[in-house]
Amino acid sequence: MTLPTQVKIVEVGPRDGLQNEVAVPTAAKIALINQLSETGLSVIESASFVSPKWVPQMADSSEVMAQISRRAGITYSALTPNLKGYELARQVNTDEVAVFGAASEAFTQKNINCSIDESLQRFAPVLEQAKADGVSVRGYVSCVLGCPYQGDVPLADVVKVAKALYQMGCYEISLGDTIGVGTPLAAQKMLTAVAEHIPMANLALHFHNTYGQALANISACLPLGVSIIDSAVAGLGGCPYAKGASGNVASEDVVYMLQGMGIECGVDLTKLAAAGREICQHLGHGPRSQVALALQAKEDN
Repeated sequence: MTLPTQVKIVEVGPRDGLQNEVAVPTAAKIALINQLSETGLSVIESASFVSPKWVPQMADSSEVMAQISRRAGITYSALTPNLKGYELARQVNTDEVAVFGAASEAFTQKNINCSIDESLQRFAPVLEQAKADGVSVRGYVSCVLGCPYQGDVPLADVVKVAKALYQMGCYEISLGDTIGVGTPLAAQKMLTAVAEHIPMANLALHFHNTYGQALANISACLPLGVSIIDSAVAGLGGCPYAKGASGNVASEDVVYMLQGMGIECGVDLTKLAAAGREICQHLGHGPRSQVALALQAKEDN
């Protein structure tokens, strides 16, 4: 077991973060993505082409993608649950797309009214079209460490969904602890089980911090060889299943931890914290990042 020398951070704040917050002006989203583009991040998940009826916070995704200032070497990605979403994403030159499955039958039924198998079948046309267009597709698996409706999620189900997405053509599989209930040993077991079927280099961690366990879970998994971490600047994103709880692990906290462990991630922490503070001015709360708060206190003294 050795730590990775380098970790890729996938910044999900503009999409997964903001879709669970109060709606912010389009200009503020564009400013956030432009600021994040200056930090050294290589992947910024910027939009979601889902029905505005279900996710009104993302209704302006086309405008956002059309107006951001793109930097060479950065992948600007978007969530596209179906072919219509994929086509909208392509119209505004989205670099990479993502599809979103769940390891929990109960969660899948509640959210999209179908079984896991049916949900996977819905992604097939997106993956076929993306392959024809030469566009990379990322696959998300939510509820890998627990579900708000059924509680425990069998590891076999997590493996099944992750494997299916990988075999369908998703080049990277992001393993999501959607409600943040996981703890370090459970996270290790889950990652180990999935890595028996998918190369570790193609796996990412997407841990939420609802119970304050996200950093502990990430640090427990790093020695297993995982080297891709999803996080959101300022810890953006509430958790719709745990009232008042925080959502994604904060990018600032992840970067600080990695730097302290001697793991390269190429991100400027000061610029990252500044981007987080700025977007929070539109949200009615401050950053949910311990590191951002500590840096701010240092500046204020």
